[in-house]
Amino acid sequence: MTTTKDRLLTILDGEQADRPACICPGGMMNMVTGELQDVVEVSLPEAHTNARMMADLAKAIYTQDCFENVGVPFCMTVEAEALGATVTMGTRLFEPHVTDYATKSVTEWQQLSPMDLESGRAKVVIDAIKILKEELPDVPIVGNLVGPVSVASSVTDPVNFYKELAKKRKIAHEYMEFVTQELIRFGLAQIEAGADVITIAEPSGTGEILGPRMFDEYVVHYLNELCDAMNEAGARTIVHICGQMHSVYEQINKVRASALSFDAVVPIKRAKENLPDRVIMGNVSTFAVELGEATKVASLTESCMRSGSDIIAPACGLGMGSPLANVKEILKTVKSSQYEVVRGGKAE
Repeated sequence: MTTTKDRLLTILDGEQADRPACICPGGMMNMVTGELQDVVEVSLPEAHTNARMMADLAKAIYTQDCFENVGVPFCMTVEAEALGATVTMGTRLFEPHVTDYATKSVTEWQQLSPMDLESGRAKVVIDAIKILKEELPDVPIVGNLVGPVSVASSVTDPVNFYKELAKKRKIAHEYMEFVTQELIRFGLAQIEAGADVITIAEPSGTGEILGPRMFDEYVVHYLNELCDAMNEAGARTIVHICGQMHSVYEQINKVRASALSFDAVVPIKRAKENLPDRVIMGNVSTFAVELGEATKVASLTESCMRSGSDIIAPACGLGMGSPLANVKEILKTVKSSQYEVVRGGKAE
C-alpha cells in the first residue's frame, strides 16, 4: 500500500505516482483555520510559541482529513523576528506580522546577529518537527522557510531595500548572502529534526516587482543556494513564487527545486506548457475555499488535476475563516476523482 509519504516523495523525485498528492505545506501557505482550532481545542497565538501545541495543530491537518502531510510553522515571521525585526503574534484569527524593521538600509546588515536556533520560535519549530517525526513516521513532514528576498525585505525597510538592490548592488549581495546562509542553517536544522521536504515561499521576490533581470540576479541565484543545500542534506524542496509568471518562466525554470508552486493567478495548464519537465504544485483558489461553496472547491480541484498539477494544494495560505468542510473538499475530490495515469502519451 502506498503511504502518503511514499506518494509525495515519488512525485517530488519526478516519478509517476498512482495519483496526485494533496498537501498544504504550512509557513506562508498556512493551513490552520479558526474552525480547526475549535475542533482540536488548540489555539493560536499560543501554538506559535509552544512546540507541543504546534505539533498537535499540525497533526490535526492530517488526522482531520484535510491534507496528506503535516507542516510547521503557521506563519512567515519566524526568520525575520530571529534576525531582529519586531513581530506581533496576532490572535486566534489574525496571523503574526512584522511591525518594525531591524534596519533601514542594506548598508546596515552587519548590525544583525545570526539566528539563535537554540531559543525562541526557531527552536519551537525544530522541536515541533521532532515531535511529529516520532508520532507520525509515515506522514510526510514539511518544514518551511521564507525565501531570501522576502526575509531581507521583512528585516530591512522594503522601500529602501528594493531601491538599493539596483543602486547598491555589491553590499546588497553581501546582505543577501548573509540572509541566505542563515536560512540554510535553519533549514538544515529542520531536516536534522525530521523534515522530509522544505518548502521555500518567496512572496516578495516576484517577477512583477523585480523584472526578469533582477529576478534572475537576486531571486534565482539565492534560491538555488538554498535549494542546493537542502537537496544535498537529503530533503526534497518546493519553491512557491507569488504573482504572474509570464515574464519570468525562463528564469524560474533555472531554480533547482524538486517542485515549483504558483498562486491562483497562474493557470496550471500554462505553467505546464512553459515548464514541461518540471513538477508543478497548485493551485486551488483560497478565496473560493473561504468564501465559496464546496461544489466550487471541488470544481477547481478537478480543474487543477485535469490541467496536469502533480501536487494539488491551496494557491496560498488558507483564510482563518475558511469552513472546514470546504478545506476537506480538496482532498475528498482528489481521492474520489477518476485519475488517469499517463505514460508514454497513453492513459492507462
